[in-house]
Amino acid sequence: MKKKIISMVLTACLCFSLTACGGGSEEASSTGTAAQEDSADSGDTAEGADDAAQEDSTSGGLIKVGIINNDPNESGYRTANDADLKANFTEENGYDAQFAYSKKNDEQISSAQKFIQDGVDYLLISAADTAGWDSVLQDAQDQGTRVILFDRVIDADESLYEAAIVSDMEKEGETAVNWLKDQGLDEYNIIHLQGQMGTAAQIGRSAALDKAVEDEGWNIVTQQTGDWNADNAQQIVQSVIDSKDSFNVIYAENDDMAKGAVAALDKANISHGVDKDVIIMGFDCNKWALEELFNKNWNYDGQCNPFQSEYIMDVIDKLENGEALTEKKIIMEEKGFDASTITQEDVDQYGIG
Repeated sequence: MKKKIISMVLTACLCFSLTACGGGSEEASSTGTAAQEDSADSGDTAEGADDAAQEDSTSGGLIKVGIINNDPNESGYRTANDADLKANFTEENGYDAQFAYSKKNDEQISSAQKFIQDGVDYLLISAADTAGWDSVLQDAQDQGTRVILFDRVIDADESLYEAAIVSDMEKEGETAVNWLKDQGLDEYNIIHLQGQMGTAAQIGRSAALDKAVEDEGWNIVTQQTGDWNADNAQQIVQSVIDSKDSFNVIYAENDDMAKGAVAALDKANISHGVDKDVIIMGFDCNKWALEELFNKNWNYDGQCNPFQSEYIMDVIDKLENGEALTEKKIIMEEKGFDASTITQEDVDQYGIG
């Protein structure tokens, strides 16, 4: 609908225009004559109201977003991920964003239901667990709330969400395991420190090692969840040390658990890193972890990119403009770092924090 300048004294016409079109601020600038023309043609009226609503949502008002994430204190990766989202989903950028945090799936689902009831336009989810989301995603779709997954995939029909901006956790694990194979050790005795069980990161990174153990005949000394936590990992490794079991590789599914493992080794005066007794492997690429690689105290670190907000905002922009998405799953490029080849430039460019 063409916008026309209305005289400020035509208050009655202004009120009539607002009532007839049911629009927002854009409709308030229509003349009484234009409103009458629209009323004569019901099709034009509906089209005009839709246009006005779209213009109001994309330019006049804030886009309401509910963001469900894991505990920001879970790890350096998660802290960076949360900070990235908060830095970009701001009123200045056109968003009214609310945040909810939990490492428990049922609590996250409850938060999702509340956001849907509150009428958010978009629901962004980094799921604590891959299962159990079908019902709440269907509720979101029924209410007109668009869902975008980030960081982690879930086991749900793709029709229930608009897009997933994620890391390829299986590929991360495969890249790490292939690196470990290439080390050509005489024997592989591995302490496997798993992340929170049931998460996409844990499933992908564990699956790659499990397959290599089966195919290559490697020995798993212990396989336990450290729940992404350094203290838990230190206790697990300390228990293995106390048991006198032999090991020469620690495969930790995040940097914090690798850090805890190293603390146990240091306490027992067991050497680790390049050309030492124990190979240390982590994931996430915290800056301090890459510095450990650079100083050859660790051997390998797999990248997991926490900076996803710009990818998400690009998807929202396209949806708001009525553009079709060409990809359902958007995979971020990631790499693995070797202590023998990492540079200070790599530390500065790829290190988180």
